[in-house]
Amino acid sequence: MTPPTPLRRPPILALLLASTVLLAVIVACGGGGADSESERRFLSLGTAPPGGAFFVVGGALAEVLNDFGPEGWEVTAEATKGSKENIRRLERGEIDLALSNAAITYFAVRGQGWEKPYPMRALMTLAPNVALFIAPRSSGVSSIGDLAGRRVVVGPAGAGFEDFLKPLLAAHGVAFEDFSPLNATQAGAVDLLADGAAAAAFLGGAIPTASVTQAATSQDIVFVPFDPEAVASLTRDYAFFEPATIPAGTYRGLDQDYAGLNVGSMHLITSAAIPDDLAYQVTKILWDNREAVAARHPAGRAINPRVAIDDTGTEFHPGAVRFYEEIGIWPGAGSETAAEPAAAEQP
Repeated sequence: MTPPTPLRRPPILALLLASTVLLAVIVACGGGGADSESERRFLSLGTAPPGGAFFVVGGALAEVLNDFGPEGWEVTAEATKGSKENIRRLERGEIDLALSNAAITYFAVRGQGWEKPYPMRALMTLAPNVALFIAPRSSGVSSIGDLAGRRVVVGPAGAGFEDFLKPLLAAHGVAFEDFSPLNATQAGAVDLLADGAAAAAFLGGAIPTASVTQAATSQDIVFVPFDPEAVASLTRDYAFFEPATIPAGTYRGLDQDYAGLNVGSMHLITSAAIPDDLAYQVTKILWDNREAVAARHPAGRAINPRVAIDDTGTEFHPGAVRFYEEIGIWPGAGSETAAEPAAAEQP
């Protein structure tokens, strides 16, 4: 009888090779345990052109997300043309977060004046966007009616300022076609006023706004007043308009409180497509470190229980809602704070 053939053990080298291949497959498939949690995450936050508050506030938010976010996060504040570009780039996945004017987002999510509805979601409402017309005293412009027939800076091309400027002007009896609109950044607008190329400019953002500070410091300017009856009709007819006072002394030459207008609060938005956990993380980091944001720009003081959840007409991302529910400030969450009106506070 022929004895059975003994089993052959695989060579040690083959075993080692097989183990190496298996380990490589596990790592490639994300099975790296703790190492996979420290993967680098690159986030881009769209702001606006230099000279306005969006650019500075966006930089402050990005710094705080970098400083207090998980290890491996790299968040970059990116200068853009403003709200409209930010919304389109969010939808295309070119940026992850953005600042926007609440009035512009309001129309974008509904597709009103846009080629289609854009699925944007809010993470938090920030400071009021307090805007106004300023003019060199030498221009002779002292009311909004005086803009007719003049050259007026209305913001960067493609930024979407028309969404709130047209109804604002109409309430004062002025049509967009009654003057010559000029497109420029806020910093560029100050230069156009200085050299006489423009008779007035529409500027603003969170208070104080760098461009208005620069113009008031370098020129003798007029803070063109709004008509009280026009403001009353605007706040009645549009949810995103709100009265907002600029305190005396905020800018050189502003000797009395100015009855201004919030033309759509600044808010932090993202696409509806981003994961809930990422929206939750971003919201939590900024909330927990709101003092660090405020240390970089006064607009950070708007990250508070009343303003952050202010409904400006854009649906909040479920990830942000989950965080606000956890800390008890979301309406219906059962806290006293949640029952308070979400009014826009002055930063």
